[in-house]
Amino acid sequence: MTRIIAGRAGGRTVHTPRGAGTRPTTDRVREAMFSRIESLLDLEGCSVLDLYAGSGALGLEAASRGAARVLAVERHRATARLIGRSAEELALPGVEVVVGPVGPVLAAGPGGHAYHLALLDPPYPLPDAELAGVLHALGSGGWLDPDALVVVERSARSPRPPWPETLRHLDTRRYGETALHLAEPSGPAGA
Repeated sequence: MTRIIAGRAGGRTVHTPRGAGTRPTTDRVREAMFSRIESLLDLEGCSVLDLYAGSGALGLEAASRGAARVLAVERHRATARLIGRSAEELALPGVEVVVGPVGPVLAAGPGGHAYHLALLDPPYPLPDAELAGVLHALGSGGWLDPDALVVVERSARSPRPPWPETLRHLDTRRYGETALHLAEPSGPAGA
């Protein structure tokens, strides 16, 4: 059972798909992740991009903690419907779900909207080359606010994400089998 940790929906559960198709971030890791995020960024009123959303737990957690807008990208239609259902039941407005693969969604552009926080929880076996393409599109496609924070969750056994020149690695934290990698735009505001 996946639940929201804190904020106005704290303690309430999130719908998750049946089976082993998704790997929701554990409560312990999500709590540590958001503690680190909130030490660097005030979530109140922020815009959040939740890529490879799965159950949507990361984006919904951000919304519960005050994010004004969450765009969740999930390739599986049935799973995406669960994110919308959870947002509605948790009374978290501002959550939008886009159904499709992350790469093509990013290639389509942000529609003039820059995000303050990008959360990426790709499948652990995602090839580095594919992740590199996604990070490049994210960092150079107008998706990020100059002061944005990017968080990538991967297996602790995976190498550090292949950060493009447009993103600067901040740090990596390990929690058991999970590693959280943080970066920021490497432009003037993030320098």
